[in-house]
Amino acid sequence: MTADEIRGTAQGTAPVPLSVLDLVTVGAGRTAGDALRTSVALSRLAEARGFHRYWVAEHHSMPGVASSSPAVILAHLAAHTERIRLGSGGVMLPNHAPLVIAEQFGTLEAMAPGRIDLGLGRAPGTDGATAAALRRTDRLNEGADDFPEQLAELTRFLDDDFPDGHPYRRIHAVPGPIQSTSPGGVQSPHRPPLWLLGSSGFSARLAGVLGLPFAFAHHFSAQNTIPALDLYRESFRPSAVLDAPYALIGVSALATDDEREARRQVLAAALNMVRLRTGRPGLVPTPEEAEAYEFSPMEREFVDSWNANVIHGTPDEVRTGLDDLQKRTGADELMITGNAHSGDVRLRSYELIAQAYGFPTA
Repeated sequence: MTADEIRGTAQGTAPVPLSVLDLVTVGAGRTAGDALRTSVALSRLAEARGFHRYWVAEHHSMPGVASSSPAVILAHLAAHTERIRLGSGGVMLPNHAPLVIAEQFGTLEAMAPGRIDLGLGRAPGTDGATAAALRRTDRLNEGADDFPEQLAELTRFLDDDFPDGHPYRRIHAVPGPIQSTSPGGVQSPHRPPLWLLGSSGFSARLAGVLGLPFAFAHHFSAQNTIPALDLYRESFRPSAVLDAPYALIGVSALATDDEREARRQVLAAALNMVRLRTGRPGLVPTPEEAEAYEFSPMEREFVDSWNANVIHGTPDEVRTGLDDLQKRTGADELMITGNAHSGDVRLRSYELIAQAYGFPTA
């Protein structure tokens, strides 16, 4: 694992590498299968047009988000792409035994050598009741508080370097390094780079102290973006992975051929968030449903606040918004999530953004 597997190259006139965060959203009247077919098409478009990496995020118990199993989805995408980096943005480590994640991502690395990223978060990716069902315990804070220890254990499984006397010394994540030291063994020199994800300062500081790349969830925690990035850079210590900080931020952005259509699409996505935040999760509504919906004053305030953080409009407007955000934050990479009811709208948005920056043509 080297810094070259982490740092990307900007394409066209983009100020930094651009990447894709796919929530595998399911619109009303559509199926999870439809959403996954859109993901395949989007991953292939992203690869053809020069986006740097393609991540999927772990969510649970949300009807409008079909990304509960990142490793399964990534295996599917690996079979349909050839070059683009694929990864988790992220796996919520407290939900899983570290050995299981080491095995899953070791398997992905064997499928797509040198193309897999392992992004890790400490949040549950769902509500407390669902987290308790996932973890078979209601002591949820314990999992988050133990995140540094879980991360250290996962890293040792990936590197197969538990010290002598450790109870896991004879346990090996397979596929993994143990295969290269077995008689006749040959093993890929790659192992997935670790990224820490966060929406506050905890993972920012930890990523800095460990010298790891850091991904911040600007798309839903914009008020914390600059403080978290500052903390990451101030805490950073050079490591065998990186000699300088490397931070990407997740950005909500949607480009359409005309500004009015962009407003219609983001209103529908915002209504979906209103329902999620008020305990009524469902499929992403159509723009027509959102336009007909009678928002309460409190809901309207939420929508206005939420959409103020979504860069949307014509391709030129989105490009300007992304450029301004990169300048303001100093992010080394922008990871774009474009949420809309229709898969076709999402695909068109990334195509328009690629055109706006003069990315290579397919």
